Amino acid sequence: MINLKLGVEVVSAHNLLPKDGQGSSSAFVELYFDGQRFRTTIKEKDLNPVWNESFYFNISDASNLHYLTLDVYVYNDIKATNSRSFLGKVSLTGNSFVPYSDAVVLHYPLEKRGIFSRVRGELGLKVYITDDPSIRSSTPLPAAEYTTTEDPNVTHTHARAVPNPVNPDKVKSRHTFHHLPNPTHHEHQHDPSPPVVTHHLPKYEIDEMKSEPQPAKLVRMYSAASSQPVDFALKETSPYLGGGRVVGGRVIHGDKTASTYDLVERMYFLYVRVVKARELPAMDVTGSLDPFVEVRIGNYKGITKHFEKKQNPEWHQVFAFSRDRMQASVLEVVIKDKDLVKDDFVGSVRFDISEVPLRVPPDSPLAPEWYRLEDKKGEKIKGELMLAVWIGTQADEAFPDAWHSDAATPVDSTPAISAVLRSKVYHAPRLWYVRVTVVEAQDLVPTEKNRFPDVYVNAHIGNQVLKTKTCQARTLNAIWNEDLVFVAAEPFEDHLVLSVEDRVGPGKDEIIGRVIIPLSAVEKRADDRIIHSRWFNLEKPIAVDVDQLKKDKFSSRIHLRVCLDGGYHVLDESTHYSSDLRPTAKQLWRPSIGILELGILNAVGLHPMKTRDGRGTSDTYCVAKYGQKWVRTRTIVDNLSPKYNEQYTWEVFDPATVVTVGVFDNSQLGEKGSNGNKDLKIGKVRIRISTLETGRIYTHSYPLLVLHPAGVKKMGELHMAIRFSCTSFANMLYLYSGPLLPKMHYVRPFSLMQLDMLRHQAVNIVAARLGRAEPPLRKEVVEYMSDVDSHLWSMRRSKANFFRLRTVFSGLFSVGRWFGDICMWRNPITTVLVHVLYLMLACFPELILPTVFLYMFLIGIWNFRYRPRYPPHMNTKISQAEAVHPDELDEEFDSFPTSRSPELVRMRYDRLRSVAGRIQTVVGDVATQGERCQALLSWRDPRATAIFVTFCLVAALVLFVTPFQVIAALAGFWVMRHPRFRRRLPSMPINFFRRLPSRTDSML
Repeated sequence: MINLKLGVEVVSAHNLLPKDGQGSSSAFVELYFDGQRFRTTIKEKDLNPVWNESFYFNISDASNLHYLTLDVYVYNDIKATNSRSFLGKVSLTGNSFVPYSDAVVLHYPLEKRGIFSRVRGELGLKVYITDDPSIRSSTPLPAAEYTTTEDPNVTHTHARAVPNPVNPDKVKSRHTFHHLPNPTHHEHQHDPSPPVVTHHLPKYEIDEMKSEPQPAKLVRMYSAASSQPVDFALKETSPYLGGGRVVGGRVIHGDKTASTYDLVERMYFLYVRVVKARELPAMDVTGSLDPFVEVRIGNYKGITKHFEKKQNPEWHQVFAFSRDRMQASVLEVVIKDKDLVKDDFVGSVRFDISEVPLRVPPDSPLAPEWYRLEDKKGEKIKGELMLAVWIGTQADEAFPDAWHSDAATPVDSTPAISAVLRSKVYHAPRLWYVRVTVVEAQDLVPTEKNRFPDVYVNAHIGNQVLKTKTCQARTLNAIWNEDLVFVAAEPFEDHLVLSVEDRVGPGKDEIIGRVIIPLSAVEKRADDRIIHSRWFNLEKPIAVDVDQLKKDKFSSRIHLRVCLDGGYHVLDESTHYSSDLRPTAKQLWRPSIGILELGILNAVGLHPMKTRDGRGTSDTYCVAKYGQKWVRTRTIVDNLSPKYNEQYTWEVFDPATVVTVGVFDNSQLGEKGSNGNKDLKIGKVRIRISTLETGRIYTHSYPLLVLHPAGVKKMGELHMAIRFSCTSFANMLYLYSGPLLPKMHYVRPFSLMQLDMLRHQAVNIVAARLGRAEPPLRKEVVEYMSDVDSHLWSMRRSKANFFRLRTVFSGLFSVGRWFGDICMWRNPITTVLVHVLYLMLACFPELILPTVFLYMFLIGIWNFRYRPRYPPHMNTKISQAEAVHPDELDEEFDSFPTSRSPELVRMRYDRLRSVAGRIQTVVGDVATQGERCQALLSWRDPRATAIFVTFCLVAALVLFVTPFQVIAALAGFWVMRHPRFRRRLPSMPINFFRRLPSRTDSML
């Protein structure tokens, strides 16, 4: 049994609050974890104390570590009264603990103990988990003990350097997901307890489960102005799920035996586990046997792999047959001998379906039994087969790895193809930003001795290549001081390679030296603390003779500062649809705020994506992405209305995130097609977590809308159930007051160009890692789910964004039109009431802000009655996809760089120039108005400035002697005066402003 310990290194504190009345404090730290308490020594009269003391807590139950908290308190020792005063505290939850290899020193701001506490400063801690048996736990303090003496024996301080106590293999094995507490929880999220049911369902229950579905309720999206065709709209449904029927987001007529696996329809499968065989008879003349097992029921047949010349084979394979499609009452398990011409019959075992037991998790798996083989006449023969046969639901832990009858392909049923059809859960790699600061290089030796080198540094990690600017040095030393940022993924497989190159001539560069740095040896940080720089010797890229090496007493070297920045969130998807906003460093993670449960029920009306046997069909599967966890359902073969009924769970750390579900056609079956065996996209759905009510079950049928070069097309509908359960309402509300991204994005932000480049590299790394899984999640799937092309130019998107902006300001335009009607006295009664209200606010200006906020409060309360009861979905009208020009769509789907003809590109370039010309005119007009404001006091027009300065002096004197309420009332009445007192010409201030000069005269 592994004895885990929690190591805490108390490093130092900074800028503590003085509490001794003499401008200082005598600080010490107390640590509490899992009923254990430790204390550091006391640092007398020091507001920036340094301890460097280590403590080790016993972890009694590693499974509960996620729910434990480490509390660290900083106190000031008061010797006169043998008491202490509070200086601050730090609380760390168990999900932020990392292995020793990932631990770094973090400086946590001290928190208050209560509302009236007064604290300041930071505390430096290094917290990690270790299983090193050579480290003993520290001696805890008695519960009521308090002493003011510095006794090293009391604190059991370890001031020595701690070796790496964690095995890297064990560290890797701990990178798992945290899910709902479930003692039988396995890797793939398919084993929450299903309801306890009898083997033969009552007739009325069967009729209820298979009754005609209620007609889908059409959901209006946004306002009437944003309405779209009925066929493209979201539809609310009321399906029968595992917990009962869902109506209006609540379960009615619920089954009392229902479990947490309640967001999908209960599907029953006949499971057959083929374990092994023994003492099989020889079939060939040579006395050998190449056995395999064929599991057959009705028209469905599953086949295991075969072994050559083995009479005691072991298979350990599971087959699952859907009960809805079973057309026979007898299950037959046959052992055959593999032959080139015809497979020979060895023996069989038969089962009556009505006698097969029902297994309900969390019961233990059904124990396999030995069955004697029978020949074709039903007589017992030599040989035995170990089997386990039972009936279960998709909650069974054997479900993910089983061969499924509804995923059986008529084209190819080899084990390799069967692996591609299974449902799987994927863990995206942990991404880091690698920051390389190239400071300088010394003692560079160019190949040509009669010239100074023009050098630059070429750095690359894998396929990522960055270069510094060229330094035209006048000595043999070069200075750059440039930052290069890369993306790397754990486990680190590629090295950082930097080469100093000399630009000898145009297109000709020679390498002066090279250095290779393993990323596993690079220092990690989670904040903006300064990383110590190092000098690296540059190695010659080519071999030189021994005499030359003896002559070279000194080698060239380069000055670098390299670190892994864990304080950032590595953006691997579009920022508008981010599913995770946490930083890379696990120590900075906050506790989860809730659980997201997604049930992928079925799809209907799918368009055929391929042709098989002269008819259109599809082999579809779904992919869901949220955070680092990707899930893939099993592939339903040859079905345009597939039923998945698979449920998955994620932890939610931020409500401002999006879960994405996509539907794809599996192109890995059969012969290679014209698309190069790329999985075809059918459509996707995005759901923002913050738009979901807590505890409500959303059951909707989402239209799968895809934009094709011929226009928008509905590819079918995806039926899903989703529920967000909040576990910490206070933490969720607190998140709304915090920044969206981690602190480092604001302390040391990246440029937009850097973010686009790093996002592209991150998507490529994630796609490469997920593509190496089994079954692989292909690159085109990862790119489509990550919206990798969302930043590219599109005339349609530009129009959509313009109309979105116009919609945002439509409220202001409406207010302007309403105020214009008031000024023109269209409705005299309303105008008089506005005059009275304005006079009241002018006389009592302290009522302005309360009136505004009260008005917004009343609007919010009124709109509560009409609040959306559904998650938002893609809208073709808002996306400007209904009446888009075909040429604009062709431009949007064009590759980058373009692959179209020069004439077509010239036409599109001219169109883009005309659009840009209008934008240029608008920007120039805005700049002109700003320059006219500056010209009021710049004396560019001396007469205009003199008039304005004189007006300012008169206005100052008038405002000084006249109450402000009178001025405001008169100004308001003048603006809202009757049309009889108005002129059609512009007013005097506007005429004066338009005559002011701008810098347009200076432009070429």
